[in-house]
Amino acid sequence: MQETKGLLYDIKQHDKLTIRVSSNANGNLPADVLKKLLQPHRTAYYFFVFVDSGSTTHKVDLQTLSISSGELLYILPNQIHTPQPKTNDLEYFKLSFDQNCLALLPQQFSFLINPLNTQTISFDNSSKQRVKTLFEILNQLLQSDNNQKDGEIILAHLNSLLTEFNNAYFKNIGQENSSNPKLSKFIEFKINIETHLTEQHSINTIAENLAVTTNNLYNIVKEFSGFSPKEFITNRLMLEAQRKLHYSKPSIKELAYELGFNDPDYFSRLFKKSTGKSISKYLADLQELSSN
Repeated sequence: MQETKGLLYDIKQHDKLTIRVSSNANGNLPADVLKKLLQPHRTAYYFFVFVDSGSTTHKVDLQTLSISSGELLYILPNQIHTPQPKTNDLEYFKLSFDQNCLALLPQQFSFLINPLNTQTISFDNSSKQRVKTLFEILNQLLQSDNNQKDGEIILAHLNSLLTEFNNAYFKNIGQENSSNPKLSKFIEFKINIETHLTEQHSINTIAENLAVTTNNLYNIVKEFSGFSPKEFITNRLMLEAQRKLHYSKPSIKELAYELGFNDPDYFSRLFKKSTGKSISKYLADLQELSSN
């Protein structure tokens, strides 16, 4: 099984944002990277394929998914992805970004929880055109030779694009209940975490709230996310911390308390362990990004 951790960083198109956008017109990758991506691999980032015309098929985990004109496929971190050979008439856009990039956006996107258990999204004619336009703008911005690519403009268009995805996800699918009881319980777990994110409930308390044993909860969360419940909650808290640092600039002590941590020093150590950066380094990189 190929691992892609760190791969996106090597092919990103911005010096501070780990993001890449490409199309059939400019989607060439280095041979060694392409070789990895054409094999079954565990995705370490968010990956999207939007089809303008033609059709394509991808295998995600154990499911084969096909999309055609006006449809989008998205793949989440830790999922196993195997692309299938593409046809000559395929016109597409691809988008990849990591958790750190997502943390810089000003809002949350519920479709990334995948509560309806579908990873394809359909667009009507008007929304398809808007999505295509946003992809074209992002592609142009990131393919530019300009060394001073405006990070804030890129993030603004990425936020608009994900908003289109989120709206179409819920508009076109409806609110059917999943027939998979373990998946339903995982969705309940995610909703519980989002609802009580800063309350720092124990895993035992969460399991009791969901009417499952702690062992069952561990197995369910591990199966669908690749993380233990504790790791899942920590990752979500660190994502929220990055978002708050980007948009509200609280002090470390204020941020720790806002997220339910009584010990700012422990919070700081956890942040560095999770993101690979100290809070001061993270803020310095943000400042540099804003000045580009």
